[in-house]
Amino acid sequence: MSVGLVALLDDIAALAKVAAASLDDVASQAAQAGTKAAGVVIDDAAVTPRYVVGFAAAREVPIIGKIAVGSLRNKLLILLPAALILSLLLPQAITPLLMIGGLYLCYEGAEKVFELVLPHAAHSHEAELETVAVDARTFEDQKVASAIKTDFILSAEIMAITLGAVPNASLGMQAIVLAVVGVGITIGVYGAVALIVKADDFGLMLSRYKAPSTPGKLIRGLGRGIVQGMPWFLKGLGIVGTAAMIWVGGGIVLHGFEQFGLGGAAHLVHDFSEAAEHAAGSAVGWLAGAAGSGAFGLVLGGLMIPIMSYCVSPLWRRAKLQLKSA
Repeated sequence: MSVGLVALLDDIAALAKVAAASLDDVASQAAQAGTKAAGVVIDDAAVTPRYVVGFAAAREVPIIGKIAVGSLRNKLLILLPAALILSLLLPQAITPLLMIGGLYLCYEGAEKVFELVLPHAAHSHEAELETVAVDARTFEDQKVASAIKTDFILSAEIMAITLGAVPNASLGMQAIVLAVVGVGITIGVYGAVALIVKADDFGLMLSRYKAPSTPGKLIRGLGRGIVQGMPWFLKGLGIVGTAAMIWVGGGIVLHGFEQFGLGGAAHLVHDFSEAAEHAAGSAVGWLAGAAGSGAFGLVLGGLMIPIMSYCVSPLWRRAKLQLKSA
């Protein structure tokens, strides 16, 4: 074997080792970033199922597929390059943009609470904001668009947390880690959501198991339990999703105010959380902090409802009319 060929093989082996080390580094940093974003990921998984409640079973998975495609588009085509550009050129803009997103989450969550407490007034508010769906297809498109908008805010938070977990990495490494986390979280979240919303079909299949033996009876009983329990589970998950939007949105805005030197409300929530932790343990302290952020987010979202109805919505409709006439 010639010396040149040996040198070439040595170079290839060295490059392979570098590539393997790089892949290990990407996997390690992606796992670290994904762990830090776990709270928002859970919120995303809790929020999404409420967008398919009320649809025919045959439409549930296609709707989730549409939302998942929109989520990937949000993360890879919009948020990933935007995060890299902002981190390079205008890092000080990231916090205000996240605060706007947090405010939108507060508004979305407060709107659901408003709908629960005052359904007639909420219906009038919705009519002010958008055209009422006249057929099933339009209604489905509206739900998908609403889910993708909400996903955009949660995805922006996930990508911001991910970027913050690798601040000293090269631009290429940051891009790879953002892509790996974005794709991995999207597959995980929407795969879990698909399993949740199809669990009742699985339960129905089990309830029709025909074996007369004792295990067969147990399987049929389990299936009936799943079928009867899933509507309640989905309703509970919808409540958790609404609470999560208010809590996460309030927390984002509180943290943003703190970064701009307006930390009074954030310190109040922190002190409340610490007092609860000292009195009853870390779990209760965490719940107290989440409740404080949620209360703040609910107030913000409630203030946004009339602003959206009487200011933002009329301006938005006027802008759309001008664009159509142009």
